[in-house]
Amino acid sequence: MNQQGPPGGQPPPDPGTQQGPYPPPPAGGYPPHQGGYPPPPGGYPPQYQPHRGGLIFAFGLLGLLVCFIFGIMAWAMGGRDLQEMAAGRMDPAGRGLTEAGRIIGIVATIINLLVYCFFGLAMCGAVATSF
Repeated sequence: MNQQGPPGGQPPPDPGTQQGPYPPPPAGGYPPHQGGYPPPPGGYPPQYQPHRGGLIFAFGLLGLLVCFIFGIMAWAMGGRDLQEMAAGRMDPAGRGLTEAGRIIGIVATIINLLVYCFFGLAMCGAVATSF
C-alpha cells in the first residue's frame, strides 16, 4: 500500500496553523462566555407590583351604577394602592385610574348612604303617619 500526502507533493499542514477562513484560537483559549448584554447605565429599573387602576376604576363605576359595596371596595383598594405607589412599591403608571376610581368610589358611597338615609326617613315617616 502506497501512502501519499496531499496533492502537489506538500507535507500535511501542522494542526496548529490556520485552516480555512477562521484564525487559530488565541493562546490560552477563549475567555469564558459572559452571556447577555451589560446592565443599562444607571442600573436596572426597580421591580414594581402591577397596578390595579383598571379594576379600581371599574369597581368605582359599579359602585355608582349597581351596588354601593363596590364603591366601598374601590375607596379602600384605591387608598391602599396610592399608598403603595407613594412608597415606590407599586407601578405608578396606574395612578390616574386609581385616583379616579377611588374618587368615584367615595362619591358612590356617599350618594348611596344619602339615598338609604332618605328612604329610611321616608319609611319612618310613612309608618308614623299610618297609626
